[in-house]
Amino acid sequence: MTETLDTSPIRLLIADDEHLIRGALEALLGLESDIEVVASADNGSTAVELALSTQPDICLLDLEMPRADGLEAAAMILATVNTRVIIVTRHARPGVLRRALASKVSGFVPKSTPAEDLAHVIRDVAAGKRYIDPEIAAAALTAERCPLTDRELDALRVSRSTTSVAEIAKQLHLASGTVRNYLSSAMTKLNAVSRHDAAEKAWQQGWI
Repeated sequence: MTETLDTSPIRLLIADDEHLIRGALEALLGLESDIEVVASADNGSTAVELALSTQPDICLLDLEMPRADGLEAAAMILATVNTRVIIVTRHARPGVLRRALASKVSGFVPKSTPAEDLAHVIRDVAAGKRYIDPEIAAAALTAERCPLTDRELDALRVSRSTTSVAEIAKQLHLASGTVRNYLSSAMTKLNAVSRHDAAEKAWQQGWI
């Protein structure tokens, strides 16, 4: 019996809020004979909508995007679409890698990856493999473990986009006193001088 090989192109969705980078990726990856760019978006929310409507084989998502970052968009897409996700980022922090792997992301590459190499990663992930940039993987193995609880991380994450404890409490559906306790505990654990300093340290580690 003769085996029939699937010669269909890999259907790709690209999401990146940087217009020049998104355009360059569309143009360069579109030159590959086995890759077809079927959709592109400039934010995470639109990427989720387009993934639902176009059902791509691979979603190439920037980590830092408005309306929903790459990990948030990946979680929503993977919950509803039979696809695989590759995260591309300038901020290759080890903690982000751990969160990505927990979200069942299949690939994690820095934005400095040449388009030709990125095409190879896309093919590998489409074939069912997982690819993690070796330098990011090595950094993750030696990175400091996060000492914060999930609620402390939630409070710090929200505090990056709000100015008041009352607003953080409202978003997390908690009492203001409880939020103050979480923030105080996080500041102590991180030896931070303020909640903003603690949030920055947690972000730099990739924990939020």
